[in-house]
Amino acid sequence: MPTSTQLRVKELLREKGWTTKILAEKTGMSESYLTHIKNGTRRWNEDSLRKLANAFEISPIDLFAQRRQRTDNIDNNVSLPEKSDVELKVQIVPVVGEIPSNPSPYNNQLMQITTGFKDVFLPVLNSSDNAMFALCVENNLLAPVFVKGDYLIVSPEVWTRSGDIAAVEYGNDTAVKGIMQVTYTEDFVVLESVNHKQAPIALVRGKDHFRVIGRVIQRNQKFA
Repeated sequence: MPTSTQLRVKELLREKGWTTKILAEKTGMSESYLTHIKNGTRRWNEDSLRKLANAFEISPIDLFAQRRQRTDNIDNNVSLPEKSDVELKVQIVPVVGEIPSNPSPYNNQLMQITTGFKDVFLPVLNSSDNAMFALCVENNLLAPVFVKGDYLIVSPEVWTRSGDIAAVEYGNDTAVKGIMQVTYTEDFVVLESVNHKQAPIALVRGKDHFRVIGRVIQRNQKFA
């Protein structure tokens, strides 16, 4: 099914007036790799998809040629069944003590066991993201926004926009993971502590290492 996975990179480069070299600078990926992606001669992965969407400042879904074309044509028809669906979908999400670097059902359960939360799960309604995890807040460093005992439901599938709180990884020498508020500007990604008690960190887009692991979509408070 090559057409369904074809990306609109050529079209978006034309729209922006960018060369492949400019895109390489903005994404941190090599020109040769981007040329393959552009021509459809090499398969993209989740990380490259996020970087491309970030550079073009669009949703990852809008990178797909066929998906974009179809939803433009029948947008009203496809959204109605979703809104009229009365069934509640419950997903059981593993609780973890640390943010997994590459969330997946296997990696999340491994992190769950190694951080002392074996067999601890939380129910989450109406989400189909099987890579979701529930991060247990084990101290009050994020207070008063999040406090010790809270569970933060993190979804890697949900796109993170400016102002959202997300699980992120950053740092060129030693990568650091944390829960931060993310703001995108033209040249920088600005990371702020959720309680704004620490100075913001400004990362140069396309140069400094940064990636979103998943967006915080829900907070579950633990009542004593």
